[in-house]
Amino acid sequence: MTDRPTLRQLEYFMAVARCGSLRRAADELAISQPTLTAQIARAEATLGVTLFERTRSGARLTPTGRRLEPHARRVLEAAEELASAADASRGGAAGTYRLGVKSTLGPYLLPRILPRLHERYEDLKLYVREDSVRRLEEGLERGEYDMIVTALPINSRDLQSETLLREDIRLVMPVDHPLAQKPRLIGRDLAGQQILTTEQGHLFSQLVEQACARLGAELLRDYQGTSLDALRVMVVMGMGLAFLPALYIASEIDDDTGLAVRDIEGEGIARILVLAWRSGSPARAFYRRLAADIRELTREEVGDVVQVMDGA
Repeated sequence: MTDRPTLRQLEYFMAVARCGSLRRAADELAISQPTLTAQIARAEATLGVTLFERTRSGARLTPTGRRLEPHARRVLEAAEELASAADASRGGAAGTYRLGVKSTLGPYLLPRILPRLHERYEDLKLYVREDSVRRLEEGLERGEYDMIVTALPINSRDLQSETLLREDIRLVMPVDHPLAQKPRLIGRDLAGQQILTTEQGHLFSQLVEQACARLGAELLRDYQGTSLDALRVMVVMGMGLAFLPALYIASEIDDDTGLAVRDIEGEGIARILVLAWRSGSPARAFYRRLAADIRELTREEVGDVVQVMDGA
């Protein structure tokens, strides 16, 4: 029988293809670069082909490598499906999954629910990484993530998702601002007001931009925060007002911050958050179960801050 590459060698092949660099792939896999190089060489010898073109800037797939990449992915997914089926027969979930999450959400939700998820699935390990919505979706398609928590809309037809929650986006201002003295705010109160936001290209900044256009507020494009914390600091300094997500507000803003939080009557500014995965993932049944668990734990932990939604 002709020798075949091992599953580990295929995993290494996919890591190098994904990272475009032996060094970066070795770091991701937590192995030494010589070990990775040797395994790739053995896979190439076994298959009788050259998978990568080595350059000073990294390692690029050869035409043959590009043809073999989808086959290697299917083999690894089939192996994962076998493990998932065995795990399902035991009634539990095991293994390490790569979870991508929005940087404007992860730090304010996951610490509340991950410890309790671990109590339910003792053998489940989640490797969490924050990223922008666009890079999360692209990374999921490329296999860099097993699942992601992101905001609608999802643009790829190759992904499936279940709705988790609806999070309101609320207006934040200094406590001595004239709008903070009003008992209620309506849309026209925002006309001409200067609004700070995060860097362009983020879905959150798009939501804020749409709200400003609708309300007649002025978006300060010359003063863009690199994070929600940066926005909060700029508001405290009197540089403008800002829209911030409800979970962030609940975590970081209280009576001692010198900030007031307001809703605008008749304006439902919000984002819908989902758990998404590749349509062909062999673990899709587990992901649906995990989405249900996340909804349940979110309702128990922060149900007074966000609206938990039925999965769909």
